[in-house]
Amino acid sequence: MSVYDKLKELNITLPEVALPAAAYLPYVQTGNLVFLSGHIAKKNGQPWVGKLGENMGTDEGKQAAHAVAIDLLGTLQHAAGGDLNRVKRIVKVMSLVNSSTSYTEQHLVTNGCSELLAEVMGDAGKHARSAFGVAQIPMGCCVEIELIAELG
Repeated sequence: MSVYDKLKELNITLPEVALPAAAYLPYVQTGNLVFLSGHIAKKNGQPWVGKLGENMGTDEGKQAAHAVAIDLLGTLQHAAGGDLNRVKRIVKVMSLVNSSTSYTEQHLVTNGCSELLAEVMGDAGKHARSAFGVAQIPMGCCVEIELIAELG
């Protein structure tokens, strides 16, 4: 099944590339690698605000990471010249989870992104990963994720 068939089956429409909120680019390509800047979680088009372990639980955080994955795929599609079939592999995902000091399930929150990438991209979506708990994310967002991909 192609990437686009899978997206259609999952009823996912990829968004356009979001304009950066500060002095950076949404992605940079060097050689065959493309580095996507961090994407914040959004709910109904607005920053998805919350702190895991304080006013958000793991399941909601996982939904937020899933939403970020969709935005990342939209940016990746743009970086790949409009064709996700050019993506040879998702190489690495780095996730920042806005967490209370006692919260320890950042890895489970990040699964919301990782599982969707693997479901959509197949083996090419399986990646190396880091998941960090942080004291705060811009605009109070609950999750921010960046990724590195290889283009063919």
